[in-house]
Amino acid sequence: MSDLSAKSVVWLRSSYSVGMNNCVETARLGPGRLAVRDSKNTAGPALLFPPSAWASFVGDLCDGDLGDPGAQGASRP
Repeated sequence: MSDLSAKSVVWLRSSYSVGMNNCVETARLGPGRLAVRDSKNTAGPALLFPPSAWASFVGDLCDGDLGDPGAQGASRP
């Protein structure tokens, strides 16, 4: 994972973040790879996705297609 923490990687945070480090950050790692990490643990692990998979996830999240977190059977942290 050392290439993900390199200074040459540009991590982006949502413009909706209020600076409390309670969000995720993303970075493009070249063609076909997008890294996602927890902004509270920037030295920790990052998940890698094809950019199209991440875009699909974010689109479904915005559209409410991932279900109601308060629905029966849904688990809460």
